[in-house]
Amino acid sequence: MKPSAKRLLNILVPVKRSVDYAVKIRVNPEQTGIDTNVKHSMNPFDEIAVEEAVRLREKLKEKVTSIKAITIGPPKSIETLRTALAMGADSAIHVEVPEPGPSPEPLAVAKTLRAIIERQNSAAKSPADKIDLVILGKQAIDDDLGVTGQMLAGLLGWSQATFASKLEVDTEKGEAFVVREIDGGGEELRCRLPLVVTTDLRLNEPRYASLPNIMKAKKKPIEKLSPADLGVDYTPQLETLKVAEPPKRVGGGKVANVDELIAKLKEAGIEAA
Repeated sequence: MKPSAKRLLNILVPVKRSVDYAVKIRVNPEQTGIDTNVKHSMNPFDEIAVEEAVRLREKLKEKVTSIKAITIGPPKSIETLRTALAMGADSAIHVEVPEPGPSPEPLAVAKTLRAIIERQNSAAKSPADKIDLVILGKQAIDDDLGVTGQMLAGLLGWSQATFASKLEVDTEKGEAFVVREIDGGGEELRCRLPLVVTTDLRLNEPRYASLPNIMKAKKKPIEKLSPADLGVDYTPQLETLKVAEPPKRVGGGKVANVDELIAKLKEAGIEAA
């Protein structure tokens, strides 16, 4: 079947408020998780996603009709959305959850994004209003799960390209060319739109938001929703029993020869295979 031409592009960029990458992570006294009373910022991989969406618009001009950022988090997450708006997003959605509380699990996040996409696409008055490209970070640096993009593509039945280090979109053909990071180097993919892309570090270097753009971001619209508005249940499916720091490394020792090494291994209860 010949793919239908997509002459316009509507981009959704999910972003997450996470512990700043420069903060030294510590376990909280209750050992239920990490100490979150520290500096937070936009997840670095999501910054790359926002930058790539803006670069696509700079390249494709009027063929990109909208860039919309979305986050799921407590009231303070609005700061993350303002950063995305200052970088170049046009509007944003804040799905607010109470604080303190556990972050939504990846499947709940994917279901939320699916609900947002289906909500907008069903209400679209023209193809230009339909979301047909989602760009998000390959993982969040706080939990490192790296599965939300894949789950979202599966729920929607869309094409997916993960760990992208290069992205080119041809709106005339309705397809994208992606180079993705793999163990052996780079894998080239051609994907039909609609598409979910997860970003890797080598895709781009995010820009700093200028002061004028930061001021303009304060006037850009942010829609506030709740999980109930979208019909998504955030009840955790996983239970964290305990979080503990790894044991401190102990100093090593020197041995004079192989026989002494084998003797010490036996003393430690390690038998040769």
